[in-house]
Amino acid sequence: MFRNNYDNDAVTFSPQGRIFQVEYASEAVKQGSVVVGIASKTHTVLAALKRNAEELSSYQKKILPIDTHLGIALAGLASDARVLSNFMKQQALASKMTYARPIPLERLVNQIGDRAQTSTQIYGKRPYGVGLLVAGVDETGAHLWEFQPSGMVSEMRAGAIGARSQMARTYLERHLDEFEGASREELIRHGLSALKEALPQDKELTVENASMGVTGFAEGGKKVESFKLYDGAEMGPLLEALESAEPVREEQVEGGESMEVDTQGG
Repeated sequence: MFRNNYDNDAVTFSPQGRIFQVEYASEAVKQGSVVVGIASKTHTVLAALKRNAEELSSYQKKILPIDTHLGIALAGLASDARVLSNFMKQQALASKMTYARPIPLERLVNQIGDRAQTSTQIYGKRPYGVGLLVAGVDETGAHLWEFQPSGMVSEMRAGAIGARSQMARTYLERHLDEFEGASREELIRHGLSALKEALPQDKELTVENASMGVTGFAEGGKKVESFKLYDGAEMGPLLEALESAEPVREEQVEGGESMEVDTQGG
């Protein structure tokens, strides 16, 4: 039989146990521009590469604040992300109205996971064609979660989704041990460095095509630092700090290599 006999809806399994519409939705995520997330003990950061459809249009927003303690970065269909983000805002507000406290991240991501999974069981619905990185802090600490169109959610120490995200993931894997104890500034630098790794060779990060979101605990570890979105001109100092830090990092790597050679020689 032809493959398309099993991809007319999202509730029919193929003989191999696959749901093709869910796989197609995952492909939509891979076509979106890359977003990166990193979590430490005290902070989480989101970094995103923005696209514009044409020279005359504005850049698409990639990072959306949800509540004072969390935000999301999206890859895929922005219209689907808008629907999910509105649902998340409603749940966050309901938690404050009902329980007088910010909603825990795990509960919120499980709610959108359940919402997405329902689309694979009810005829006439389609999966959400968007992937999300959800970053924030709650009573249990700083967290980063990944949401997939299948409805699966998983907590991450660092992650990247979207086009050319494998390049960013390679950077994250290489520096994974540095994230847990990193400061706010170091985490921002790592996020931008991972984003830079995913850029095509003919492009570079600018204040127009890059954005970043940061939240965490203030010094002392008790007061929550409100989710801060850096966009436009606000990205200038962050990009300048990244450029000034890169030569120092290269010198440290070269110095470490030479010291290792001298030790072996001795």
